[in-house]
Amino acid sequence: MPERDEWWRNAACYEVYLRSFADSDGDGLGDLPGLRSRLPYLHDLGIDAIWITPFYPSPQVDHGYDVADYRDVDRRFGTLADFDGLLEEAHELGLRVIIDLVPNHTSAQHAHFRAALATGSGSAERQRYHFRPGAGRAGIRPPNNWRSAFGGPAWTRVTGAEGQPAEWYLHLHHPGQPDLNWANPAVGAEFESILRFWLDRGVDGLRIDVAMSLAKDPGFPDLRRGDDQHPYHNRPEVHSIYRRWRTVLDSYPGDRMMIAEAVAPEASELARYVSAGECHQVFNFAWLETRWSAAEFGRVIKGTLESVRAVDASPTWVLASHDAVRTVSRYSAPSRAGEAVGLERARAALLVMLSLPGSAYVFQGEELGLPQVDVPPAARRDPRWFQSGGSMPGRDGSRVPIPWTTGAPSYGFSPAGSSPPWLPQPASWGELSVATQERNPASTLAFYRKALQLRRTRLAGLDDGVVILPSAPGTLVLARDTGFVCALNCGSRPARPPAGELILSSTDWPDSLLPPNSAAWFQLSAPPRPNRGRPAEGHVEPKGGSKAGAHPESQTGRC
Repeated sequence: MPERDEWWRNAACYEVYLRSFADSDGDGLGDLPGLRSRLPYLHDLGIDAIWITPFYPSPQVDHGYDVADYRDVDRRFGTLADFDGLLEEAHELGLRVIIDLVPNHTSAQHAHFRAALATGSGSAERQRYHFRPGAGRAGIRPPNNWRSAFGGPAWTRVTGAEGQPAEWYLHLHHPGQPDLNWANPAVGAEFESILRFWLDRGVDGLRIDVAMSLAKDPGFPDLRRGDDQHPYHNRPEVHSIYRRWRTVLDSYPGDRMMIAEAVAPEASELARYVSAGECHQVFNFAWLETRWSAAEFGRVIKGTLESVRAVDASPTWVLASHDAVRTVSRYSAPSRAGEAVGLERARAALLVMLSLPGSAYVFQGEELGLPQVDVPPAARRDPRWFQSGGSMPGRDGSRVPIPWTTGAPSYGFSPAGSSPPWLPQPASWGELSVATQERNPASTLAFYRKALQLRRTRLAGLDDGVVILPSAPGTLVLARDTGFVCALNCGSRPARPPAGELILSSTDWPDSLLPPNSAAWFQLSAPPRPNRGRPAEGHVEPKGGSKAGAHPESQTGRC
């Protein structure tokens, strides 16, 4: 059996979208020195680790996910010395550092791709990527019907030595992001060297971008709905890559880890990424994609825990990321109270996520309750917006630089007199800033700090078991082995809480009932019965139900 004290198993991790976190030099882009200056803020927030989005040299066609050099820092973001200093200070504060690795594709400006373009068909340089002859007469059509995630064909045609149209190369994303050929051993050897470069510097973990797409069907068949095996998602061959990488990570001291960004139709398929000898964790996007529903949250929790338990792994929970609509807006109600309801639900969902075993990932700005921003079309920068011809709105709305102070023009994101932030901030940003919320003990920032602090003290050392207790429709009640309980009310009516000590609530209560769109933590006087096949104590019932739960007089922990 593996040891159970690895730091990553139950860590609270904070995603830093570097471009939008803190700008130290006034160019309108966040950078490593800016992040370093805010490490005390992250320490005080109560997180255990930071995940930093790509900072490597890049043309920035996809904001750093098009890497031109995997062993350096883009001068827009700092230097290798800046990174080393950031890592050292983070470790002094007790914070682990996870960096983003982009192995599915490089930048079109990477030296290897430039060499591939400079050589002919079938050359060793081209074998690092996927170059194919086109279909149809004179190869005028793409080799197959694969589509880019950003819109349009997943193939771009290059010109030959004499300027005539020639082969096509594969890019599942932007044309400036050619896909690597992971069937070529040279690609694997290169990335094992890259892993060691950053592990030698002391990084604690790696987030693997597009982890499910590295292996492609060598026959490059057309994508057909209903096929038993996808030609480039979750193919069996991809797992041998992560087994090799795991061997590299295990050769280093200090519980180095990797977490896979993967999407799969079934939880059991995702669990393959965390089977013995592969990745330590995999993102659980089913949680992020679930609508506001107690029943659906319960199904995701149950399915996730069962799938990771089958491979002796730990779960990972995600409510938001730089690729998704912000939680406040995603949960907003179609009414005049829209974003207010969305904020209530976002706070409640956080309590549920933090009550569960495993690691929890928090996206920057969620602790401020930031909503999705409607970035004007003229200011949008996401390649999805451009490549799709405007049919995909893009992800800019969740990437707007976060506010630190109350004052425009940049709300403390950049020094005074700087260039405008790379994405425009709304006029309301000052009201949601760190400075404003630090003065308000009932703010979302104060709530996050309290929740993360209590998670560390109240849930430390618990096993991975979760009991879903019987509860009324529209509610979800989860219990851990010591009698720690989280109750969620997604219904339209107030509900009676469990009969226990109130630890923390996502909202103030007008009476003794748990309001709609809220969640709370309780400590029961006795743990639920261990037989998980039977109903257990701790019901949450709608107002007027047959059982009266005693509302505790103590309001300890309420923000």
